[in-house]
Amino acid sequence: MGKRNLPWQAIRIHPAFFVVFLVGVLLAAVAYFPLQMALAEINNSVVSGSEADSDPWSAAQTIQPADLLKELGESNGAKRPVVVCVGFRPLYMGAHVPGAVFHGAAQSEQGLADLKKWAQGVSRSANLVVYCGCCPLEHCPNVRPAFTALREMGFTSLRVLLLPHDFATDWVEKGYPVEKGSQKEVNSSH
Repeated sequence: MGKRNLPWQAIRIHPAFFVVFLVGVLLAAVAYFPLQMALAEINNSVVSGSEADSDPWSAAQTIQPADLLKELGESNGAKRPVVVCVGFRPLYMGAHVPGAVFHGAAQSEQGLADLKKWAQGVSRSANLVVYCGCCPLEHCPNVRPAFTALREMGFTSLRVLLLPHDFATDWVEKGYPVEKGSQKEVNSSH
């Protein structure tokens, strides 16, 4: 029988490098588990809603889809909600809340500028509802900048349509009515 090779000898690694490698693996393992536990705790707080403090709106500044639909059916004139899609144009063209206007995507400078330009002609007391619906609300890149910009412009009756998953799941699949196609013009004197 021949001489038995140690692991670092079989692949021709100096023993000191092998020891450093093993220490590195052990340190990584020790750091990995607390990191995973911290990430799990953060994820649980987001899922449970305790991260809602990061939203620029309060619970009173939100509306559920069924409640918006009811308001759209019952209201007229100045009390009727002006619904603004601040998401992506292809989603708006595919399906949107009946009567909604498109001014987005609010994540871009151009989309936000379009929203602000449109809003200049709208009464600050208008009943505005903004929504996107591109993705889960907690990750939406459009609603927060749109809400913040409109609030900073002085809108006093401003709400966010709560679409926790996306427009397809939380509106279309529930059988709520939709419009498809190009943007309708809205009288900005609301």
